[in-house]
This record gives sequence, C-alpha cells and structure tokens, in this order.
Amino acid sequence: MKPQVEIYSNLIKTKAAKFGFNGCGISRAGFLEEEARPLENWLKNNFNGEMAYMENHFDKRLNPQILVEGSKSVISLSYNYFPEEELPALEHFKISKYAYGQDYHEILKEILAEMVAELKEEIGDFECRVFVDSAPVLERSWARKSGIGWVGKNANLITRQNGSFYFLAEIICDLELQEDYPTTDHCGTCRKCIDACPTQAIVSDKIIDGSKCISYATIELKSEIPDDFTDKMEDWMFGCDICQDVCPWNRFSAPHQQEKFKPNSYLLNYGKEDWKALTQELFSEIFRKSPVKRTKFAGLKRNIEFLGK
Repeated sequence: MKPQVEIYSNLIKTKAAKFGFNGCGISRAGFLEEEARPLENWLKNNFNGEMAYMENHFDKRLNPQILVEGSKSVISLSYNYFPEEELPALEHFKISKYAYGQDYHEILKEILAEMVAELKEEIGDFECRVFVDSAPVLERSWARKSGIGWVGKNANLITRQNGSFYFLAEIICDLELQEDYPTTDHCGTCRKCIDACPTQAIVSDKIIDGSKCISYATIELKSEIPDDFTDKMEDWMFGCDICQDVCPWNRFSAPHQQEKFKPNSYLLNYGKEDWKALTQELFSEIFRKSPVKRTKFAGLKRNIEFLGK
C-alpha cells in the first residue's frame, strides 16, 4: 500500500469527526453487483409506488464511476439527528424526528463543502462530488460496505453504538484510499420493527413495500391517500418513526449537537386543532427551512384531513 493512501484515509476520518460526523467509512468505487438483482426485483414488484424516479438512472445507482467519472473511492458518512426531546404526542399530530429542524440536505452539504475545502488544503486538489440523499446513490449499500453499520430488517442502517437515527452522506472522489469492510448483522431473530409496522410495509427481511409505508403516503405520494391507510396512520402527518422507535439498538441513541436540527416553537406548541386550522401563510412561515416543505401546503393539509377521518 502506498504510504499516502493510509495517511489520506486517516486524515479523512479525523476531519469527519471534527466536522461532527459520527461515522466514516471508505469503499472502493465500483459496480455494486450484490445490489443489482434485489433492486431490479424491488422495482418489478412496484414497491416504489408512485416514486417513478427510482426507475431512472439504474446503472448510475449501481456504479458511482458512471456518476462521477474517474472516481476511485466512496467515502460514506453518518450524521446524528436524534433529538434531545421528542415532540409532544398526546393530542398532537406527529412529525418524523429527521424533520424537526432545518433541512438536512442544505446543512450537511454546507458542512461537507467546508470539510472538502480543508482536505484539499492539506492533500492538494482532487476531483469529487458530495451527495446528501439527492442523487442516484445507494447510500445504505455504500455505508454497509464501508462498515458504518448493517442493514436492519426495516431496511435502515443500524449501528451498535448509535442505533439508526442519522443521515447518510457520501463523498465520491478520485483519491485512492484504504477501504474498510462490512460489519456483522446484529438483528438476530428480533422482529420488533416488522411486528410494529401498522401497515405491514416490511414485507420480508430488509425489503420494504414503499407503497404501504406511512412515510411514503405522507411525503412521496402526490395523489389521494388510499383507504387502506385508514385507522393505521397513528397520527403521523409527516413521515413515520415507528420501526426505528421500537428497534432495541436505538436505546443507545444520544442527542445530536446540531442547533439547526432543533424544532421551532410552532412544532413544540401546536396541537391537533392548530394544525387543522393551518393556512398557506403559516405553512410557509413554519416550514420555510424545513424538509416538510417538500410535501407543500396542499400535501400536508391532505395528510391532516385524512387523519381526521
């Protein structure tokens, strides 16, 4: 191994920790052979529902060297978003923990841009692209390959140290780096996530029927919510955390240290009647910098009205 390969790899992991990432692993860029057939079958079963974009860029999803020409390494990173305190549940509609604060896409991209700038100062210039859940990248597959965690039965990436409440991001670059290796699976015979899902969206180990998922229904679905979800939404108006909340590994989740992920006063104080009276103006004010803006006012209003049926 060339001396700088190990030096650069260690430097990247040191920088990742400095910038607040709680996990960092490295994989060699190349074709994800193990994932090709499962992804094809998942799409054939229409488990993507109305998420037609999942059918696009099939080759790019499986090979980062097509996505980023000349790439040699995929640097996977995880960033904690577990809140210090959950939003009130009694007489409140629920929002997924990842959406309590400001939009993680923007925040993590800013952090990654600073991190890459520092790396280039010390390593010299190199070609790279950063990704935060916004391109055809199989994030969990790369994070698993790099040893950050294992893919649980609910298809979330889980770690023994932190559970699963964190975002994933990638730096795909042309640096030759020291690759890490997958960790072992520690779900065992546990079925808590499968049994807790009110819509039976977890159809088998690590396979999710997205069209049955509450997160899909409240965020991705643009048409009317099917009657199949009636009385099964458990007051979730944006996203769903049920399969993560019941996961035993999440007893190790520790509060994040990111000020921008903290909820605003509306989320802390609004009850069901307040949300039912939501207007476009208030929606724009409350969710101006939030991931919730993705569903738009009409989508959130639809969700709230469905919960009130």
